[in-house]
Amino acid sequence: MVDPTIRGLRVKHLAIAVVLLAPAGLAAKAPNPAQAMVSAADPRAAAAGVEMLRAGGSAMDAVAATVLALTVVEPQSSGIGGGGLLVYQKTGGRVPATFDGREKAPMAATEALFLDAAGKPLPRGVAIPGGKSVGVPGNVAMLKLAHAKYGKLPWATLFGPATRLARGGYDVTPRLASAIAGSATTLARQPAAAALFLHADGTPKTAGEHIVNEALALTFEAVAAGGPAAFYAGANAAALVAAVDHAPTNPSTMTIADMAAYRAKERAPVCGAYRTYRVCSMGPPSAGGTAVVAMLGQLQGFDLAALGKDSPVAWHLFAESERLAFADRAAYGGDRDFVDVPVAGLTDPAYLRARAKLISATGVIAHAVPGQPKGAKPRIAPESGEIPSTSDIAVADAAGNVASLTSTVEGGFGSSLVAGGYILNNELTDFDFVPEVGGAKVANRVEGGKRPRSSMSPAIVYDKNGKVVLAVGAAGGPTIPAQVAKAIVAVIDWHLSVQDAIALPLIFTNDDTLVLEKGPFFAAMETALRAMGHATVQYPLGLKANGIERVRGGWRGGADPRSEGVALGL
Repeated sequence: MVDPTIRGLRVKHLAIAVVLLAPAGLAAKAPNPAQAMVSAADPRAAAAGVEMLRAGGSAMDAVAATVLALTVVEPQSSGIGGGGLLVYQKTGGRVPATFDGREKAPMAATEALFLDAAGKPLPRGVAIPGGKSVGVPGNVAMLKLAHAKYGKLPWATLFGPATRLARGGYDVTPRLASAIAGSATTLARQPAAAALFLHADGTPKTAGEHIVNEALALTFEAVAAGGPAAFYAGANAAALVAAVDHAPTNPSTMTIADMAAYRAKERAPVCGAYRTYRVCSMGPPSAGGTAVVAMLGQLQGFDLAALGKDSPVAWHLFAESERLAFADRAAYGGDRDFVDVPVAGLTDPAYLRARAKLISATGVIAHAVPGQPKGAKPRIAPESGEIPSTSDIAVADAAGNVASLTSTVEGGFGSSLVAGGYILNNELTDFDFVPEVGGAKVANRVEGGKRPRSSMSPAIVYDKNGKVVLAVGAAGGPTIPAQVAKAIVAVIDWHLSVQDAIALPLIFTNDDTLVLEKGPFFAAMETALRAMGHATVQYPLGLKANGIERVRGGWRGGADPRSEGVALGL
């Protein structure tokens, strides 16, 4: 069955056949550039964005319609029941606007939210399902805030494709079917979720089956007509609060007042240099943007271009920079409205050069620890517990406006709770469960009204003339900053297309162990990496990235061959 939303669209790059057949690292031959482009994790969602561009909409209109459609067709990863971070560059500008739609903890939440009666942290599998992991969703407020500044089409128009998908139904993809099967036990405990994704006998719905979500269509219609007020107050707010406060497991303390008080915010971007380029991403509560800028800043002094993408030394240097940046991220990242985050110090070129001096081309740092950037109080880095999920969208319109938006419900199917037809996030488990280490308060501890630290790193790259040349973002929990930095290095230093850069395998640091994405690429390097002193393990990382790049004659898109993503152009 061909969904009517994508019938008649031309796939400019990436072809659906590539998603199904090409191994990581291989891409289809690039077609002619497009004048406008949408890259997203599902072709039906990308088509929703293209529909807005065809109607004369801006990149803002397209990115909004795309994330609304993802609410329907990729419910395990993102949507209006979660939050997002948006980086937006208006045509001709050199500094992007960034918008914070990160979820917030209820005001009644305390440092003990994820501690048991003995004061010990709950196992993540115990903490996630049910109400207490749910933060007040931020995507609707964020989209409205950004649309008011950069949208061209009426607000209600943005909801058309998603409403049609919800009401007319959509076919389950292999990736969604796998997610349902993996979460079937948890989904079965939540009646509204079970009704959507499981059969009456409790067995999971499979690829090719058709799901109709009339409740979500009605929610879209209400928010289209009434704006964010129809989401954060009235019947929807009451239903959401009832779902989390009366959850069969881990009931929450969220209130109608928590919903009504939510505000999305425009934040200052985080920017840094790489070679002759400038890279801008999201600042706190994201610690992903600072990590991307830090990694690239630390790698400035190494000739990765000469080493090439097949060099174990190049990947060793990348991994060492990643370890240093992630140590700082874990120690200092948090909600800037609650804790001092030394962004200027963490991204200061002199500080990054000093950190880079810790990196040797022949051996490993024994243990990567946080540095002492200017303006920072000494902190200990607690363990991170983010789960790979999320979704990214990259858009350029014909006028040259560019958007990079990362949206998430945190883990697969979030909390597994449903309100108004949409999945509710488990974003509060992005807080560090232990509030104090060694007598010092943890920056990312739970506090009422606080946003949890995020790894989301939507990024825009500018050339020396201030022209946008690349927009890229990723999904996959703490792997996100590494995926984004890898793609930027691959495009700039190794001259890969955005498609090949995204498809390139990843090396990820898990404390002092290097996780090599399983496959022949890193298997060939593992002996050399171990000889440098790395402890390594091969693992099939759950990666998913999307991006667009400016080329002669227009835009070219890339979508992760590990996913069902696609880039559609006009």
